[in-house]
Amino acid sequence: MSHVIQGERVTMPVRIRDAAVASAMFAVPAAPAQAVIDYSGLRVATPIPGRRAICSLAFIRYADGDLGPYHEFAVAFLVRSPDGGPIGAFIHWLPVNQAFTLDAGRTIWGFPKEIADIPMDLTSRIKRCAVRLGGRTALELAVKPGLPMPGGAAAPKVDAYSCLDGVTRRTPWTMSPSGVRLRPGGASLKLGDHPVADELRGLGLHGARALSSSTVAHLAMEFADAVEVRQ
Repeated sequence: MSHVIQGERVTMPVRIRDAAVASAMFAVPAAPAQAVIDYSGLRVATPIPGRRAICSLAFIRYADGDLGPYHEFAVAFLVRSPDGGPIGAFIHWLPVNQAFTLDAGRTIWGFPKEIADIPMDLTSRIKRCAVRLGGRTALELAVKPGLPMPGGAAAPKVDAYSCLDGVTRRTPWTMSPSGVRLRPGGASLKLGDHPVADELRGLGLHGARALSSSTVAHLAMEFADAVEVRQ
């Protein structure tokens, strides 16, 4: 199957041949997290005792892929599968800095992409990123280096969920990482004056310690076509 985006044909699955990533995972109260994603019809997963959900923040530099080079920031929550399958990742906010991937992401998968200024540094020892929209800073995230993880594991497969214009979708997502480093804590998050920053403050993320943080030097990915979720 294929899709026509800005006059160009995008053939499925979409392949990302090389990207670099830095991310941090935070434990947040389940009730406020559920309120944030209620519009999707999905339910947050609570893998941590004490009714704690997981909010993940990640920034990605796409160097080589079917949608061209671009920067992206993701705010995601671990969610239960509506049909009792494995836990998935609900993509709540996904700013990007290029128009082609914006149109492709919204059209093909229903990802909530919007254009933003996303300066990032994924080459220095400490990885850094900021997200700015309309002259307002949403956030700044810094991730310290962790310990190298062994390679050779099977490519993880994850269901990515999205909700745009009232339609919730599930996208099969396969990752092949190398050069992975992981550590407890290790992330510093500063929130700005954008509405998304206020939403993250409501989850207690201002000054919060990360559960863990990670960096991936090289990441290949495949995204299949999305399917609508029946709830």
